[in-house]
Formats: sequence, structure tokens, C-alpha cells
Amino acid sequence: MRNLVNLSLVAVLAVSGASGLTGCASPASREAMQAVSISPANPHLYSVSVRTAGGNETGALDMPSIANADFKAAIEKSIVQSGVFKSVIEGKGSDYELSVTITQITKPLFGFSFTVTMETAWSLVKASDRSIVMRKAIQSSYTANMSDSFAGVTRLRLAVEGAARENITSGLKEISSLSF
Repeated sequence: MRNLVNLSLVAVLAVSGASGLTGCASPASREAMQAVSISPANPHLYSVSVRTAGGNETGALDMPSIANADFKAAIEKSIVQSGVFKSVIEGKGSDYELSVTITQITKPLFGFSFTVTMETAWSLVKASDRSIVMRKAIQSSYTANMSDSFAGVTRLRLAVEGAARENITSGLKEISSLSF
């Protein structure tokens, strides 16, 4: 009888732990992915357009993901706030074109602290002659703990947003260190 009670307790804990991770997942927020306090080494007096790829929409029963549109908006807002470029332009007509592709996101399935790692490919091209100014793989990670949120699905979203924020910060710092 005691083994049956222990087995039942383990089953209840497993189901409640899994439901804390699944449940209603929300996508990464574009505001939460924005870079914080970048002081550009070389503010560029040019315009830039931004294109993103490799992201995924978050379904109701999926793990939190990064949608391309939200990632693009977070990068654009970070550029504007930091002053790395003079302006961000939609579509054609910019001096430079920035492409950022999410190549890999690694998310844990369970745990008390969730560390998400992210890798992106950053490419900056001068629009007039299509010359490559920068091409670089940027890796980042972020850990969200139980103190950040008790709910596993929320903790995972916070870790995804943090990894994206760190990635955007690193990418823009790389661009701001360039002289052109």
C-alpha cells in the first residue's frame, strides 16, 4: 500500500510539473527582447533596414518561441534607442541592410532554472554596392530561475526573451564598433 501511495504521489508531481511547462504558452515579447543601454562606440550616420528569419510562431500548446516580426521589431527599436544608426527604414531605400537569422535556440524541457541558448547569423551589407560590411555568428544565453517565476512556462519565456535581448545587445555592439 505504501508503494502505491508513493507511486501516486510521483505521478501527481510529474503531471503537475508537466502542466506547469505546457499550459498556455505565450510568445516572446518584443519589448522584453529589446537591448538595454547600448552606448555605441561609433554611431553611424546612415539609415538601415532590418530583415529577420528563422523564428517561429508560438502555438497554444508549444514552448515559447520568437516570431520573426517580434524579433525584427525588437532589433529596430533597439537600433533607434541606442543610436547605432541614424534611422531605421522599412523596405528599400536604406543605406545599409541588416539581416539577422535565428539559426538555433536550445530550450530545456524541465528544471528549476531554465537556461536558453541562442545563435544567430548577423549580416550587414552596404545597399549601394552590395559589399559585406559584417558577417558574424552571435551566441547568447540567459537563465531564468524560480525567483523569476514559479510557473515553468513563464520562466521559459523569460529565458527565451533574455537570450534574445543578450543576442541583440551583442550584435549591435559589434556593429557599433565598426568604422565605415
